[in-house]
Amino acid sequence: MDTIDWQDFQKIQLTTGTVVRVEEFPEARKPAWILYIDLGTKGIKKSSAQITDHYAKEDLVGKQVVCVTNFPPRQIGKIMSEVLVTGFPDENGNVVLCIPDKPVPNGARLF
Repeated sequence: MDTIDWQDFQKIQLTTGTVVRVEEFPEARKPAWILYIDLGTKGIKKSSAQITDHYAKEDLVGKQVVCVTNFPPRQIGKIMSEVLVTGFPDENGNVVLCIPDKPVPNGARLF
């Protein structure tokens, strides 16, 4: 893998947000939730997230997540996904969310 410089890293907007609503997404090819994420001054954005193995709908509301906010929107089934929610694969390849370990303001940018 190639190394990057500081300017390359600064191009990626990794931002915190709080999940404010979760909907089922039965049209998704793989089981997924539609997340509505409050990103502070960036507003509330939608994301399709394949995280149903570890996270129930009711457990996600109020949870802070880390999102990439400067990808172009992407049509995923019936929704336009506006941000990418980040996570790591567990030993079975299921997504474990990347979350701050203490509350931070919505819209805070990773540095």
